[in-house]
Amino acid sequence: MEIDRRRLLALGGAAAFALTAGPVSAMTASSAQGLIQSAVDDVFKVINSGQSPARMYQQFEAVFARYADVNIIARSVLGPPARQIGDAEFAAYRSAFQGYIGRKYGKRFREFIGSQIEVEGAHPLKSYYAVDAVAYLNGRAPMDIEWHVSDKSGQVRFFNLIIEGVNMLASERAEMAAMLSRRKGDVAALTEDLKRAG
Repeated sequence: MEIDRRRLLALGGAAAFALTAGPVSAMTASSAQGLIQSAVDDVFKVINSGQSPARMYQQFEAVFARYADVNIIARSVLGPPARQIGDAEFAAYRSAFQGYIGRKYGKRFREFIGSQIEVEGAHPLKSYYAVDAVAYLNGRAPMDIEWHVSDKSGQVRFFNLIIEGVNMLASERAEMAAMLSRRKGDVAALTEDLKRAG
């Protein structure tokens, strides 16, 4: 079951993780649900495309950048150091993090060929919307997925997802903290390593 959750976190992480048409005045349940439906559709297009792994990783990174609030996710995952570094250093880290996510999760996507995710609806939760979905994986019990969608950045984008109690943002934050600790808190060194990791 834990392996299945990690695989789904990978899928959601890339699906991750935005509408590109510009700022919106007010997010609605419909716009939040539509974002996630589009993200899921785009992910499965890549999964079923039959392209080379390298090309698929590039496209998964593009999907993540398109539908996720990368700035919020990158800052949250990095934690306090994100407030202590300059804009240029953060921009370099953010770019490396985005590529890392695309490669990390992209490597697992082939396992989802023939699977299905049904987006069921959205409801307000605190200051954002939760979008509910069910994943139907071959030979496995259905799994509930909940995306968290916000428009705080001026665009409707997802910033987290939870799969049967497993919080993607918290999981990535713990992993990034461990990676940073091994580099003695050096964000620039972490950035360089992220360019090759995943």
